Amino acid sequence: MNKKNLFWAFVALVIAASILYTFTGTEDPEFYRTTIEAERERQFKFLKYNLDSPLKAEQKEDMDSLDFYPVDPAYKVRARLEPVADRRILEIPMTDGSLERYIRHSFAVFELHGQTIKLLLLQAEDEADRRNFFLAFADKTSGDETYGGGRYLNLRQDGQSSLNIDFNLAYNPYCAYNPDYACPIPPRENILEIPIRAGEKNYDK
Repeated sequence: MNKKNLFWAFVALVIAASILYTFTGTEDPEFYRTTIEAERERQFKFLKYNLDSPLKAEQKEDMDSLDFYPVDPAYKVRARLEPVADRRILEIPMTDGSLERYIRHSFAVFELHGQTIKLLLLQAEDEADRRNFFLAFADKTSGDETYGGGRYLNLRQDGQSSLNIDFNLAYNPYCAYNPDYACPIPPRENILEIPIRAGEKNYDK
């Protein structure tokens, strides 16, 4: 399996976890925290033990945990979907200088910390389920507390024109662990001027 396929295999795992998470809800704060922490543990075990992990052998040996912000329910928001005026193919720059094609699908609009935020949702050209979206974003923590190339979320539409966004599930791209991998760079629409102190922090090599 090549590195691009490995990346998308990991994305598929994250999507599966996100679907399960969506249906569990957040009514019970303790159950919510436990659910997020279980997903983080699954992510750690994949990176440390899976043959498809982007980590090199010495990295696996040295890794004993991943670094995350504390689980904060305030970073789970409900967003409405706003169609883009020009739903077209967008070539997203990759960290190795190549380009990868995505569909500009819609904007997710939501409130966070008293601000209205609008982020561009992308969809892979070959995505079979049109309810699945890819969100790559960067924020004021990028390059300091979090990976400089931004972080990712895999989202699933669960309403007629709405979906949940939970930044507690934000994860690092493969290139944060291994520069031999090429990863999509967040589009300019998704460069936030506020810090998102939720989800995965920078990988400590």
